[in-house]
Amino acid sequence: MKASLGPILYCWPKEKVIEFYTQVAASQIPLVYLGETICSRRRELKFSDYMDLAHMLRDSGKEVVLSTLALLEAPSEYTELKKQVENGEFIIEANDMGAIQAAKENKLPFICGPTINNYNLASLKTLHKWGMQRFVMPVELSKHWLNTVVSVEKPEFEIEIFGHGFLPLALSARCFTARQKGLVKDKCQTICIENPKGLLAQTQESQPLLRLNGIQTQSAACIDLTSELSSMSDMGISYFRVSPSSVSCIEKADKLFELGSQSVQVDDTHCNGYWHQQAGFNHLQI
Repeated sequence: MKASLGPILYCWPKEKVIEFYTQVAASQIPLVYLGETICSRRRELKFSDYMDLAHMLRDSGKEVVLSTLALLEAPSEYTELKKQVENGEFIIEANDMGAIQAAKENKLPFICGPTINNYNLASLKTLHKWGMQRFVMPVELSKHWLNTVVSVEKPEFEIEIFGHGFLPLALSARCFTARQKGLVKDKCQTICIENPKGLLAQTQESQPLLRLNGIQTQSAACIDLTSELSSMSDMGISYFRVSPSSVSCIEKADKLFELGSQSVQVDDTHCNGYWHQQAGFNHLQI
């Protein structure tokens, strides 16, 4: 099993993104996803900028995947999606069915991202016939679910687990971050750039509840399944994804690459419940 670095889910300034991937290029991380997956109004980087980063990362020895939007809302966004799909050099991570359809029409291979609702083996087999090379398991599914799927027959596609980071829970046509600032979505001023790890929402009792990231809702705490590395390796999982929220995530993924399938311990501040068929905010070590 190898480490992968997921796409940046937040709105960071262009200079910070370039600096981040320059450090990624110098790391041992073998697989890197990049691209805007949340909101097309985040225009810090254009398609050409992501292609430049992809070339730089590939030249440093990385496998590069271009990640697509998880929620398309306008024809212009589909036009941009087609550019990604038809880039001619890099495989895409499809984060909605429109991207899958575009890849299928062009007879191009693709990766299924965690926002695609893959809940049974029949769907996965169909997607594989259409060109799916690897799928990232939806974060709300469990080890038991996955073990049941892979025990029926050995899959012909690779499996990737969202193993560390703030969990992507939902997407909405409304922008919660803009509304919190009294702005409408169409004139949001890309206000989410002020929250490089999203905006923490708490209960009335001041307990962390959720994390607002533009139109995306995330978990308040990180998932950290590094203690499960050994069992994941035994199950035949190919990649353990680290979702970046800071530069320190590069070191996290680097350490995983060095550890391989060794088991390590995590602290009690993480939300690992889904993996154990429990409430998502629970931290369980079974």
